[in-house]
Amino acid sequence: MKTDLELALECAINIYHQYAMKCPIDDYLSKTEFSKLLKETAKPFLYNTMPPNMTIDDYISKLFARADCNHDGRLKFTEFLTTLNLVVIDAHNRSHQCCGSHDKDPDAGHGQDHAHVPSK
Repeated sequence: MKTDLELALECAINIYHQYAMKCPIDDYLSKTEFSKLLKETAKPFLYNTMPPNMTIDDYISKLFARADCNHDGRLKFTEFLTTLNLVVIDAHNRSHQCCGSHDKDPDAGHGQDHAHVPSK
């Protein structure tokens, strides 16, 4: 039986391929494909992680620009993983902002079983 993490990782790979293969010439995500992927598969999550006073399109553009390390206007899988990393870190940080439990010590509680309060 696969663990939840294994299933989540496989899901990330499968979703990447589902959107990257819409244009079967390559195994990359264009900015349009990337935007569509996030809007169709993670829109509620994005709304909970994007900075205040920023539109979803601006947030997606910012994520794309930060992940497109070689500035070729498309994301290979490793660059896509960078994006997931950025969004998950944002979500994790916001989970602590609502309760203020780790503001002074960013490593406090890491490695321990500590509760996270989901952002609203």
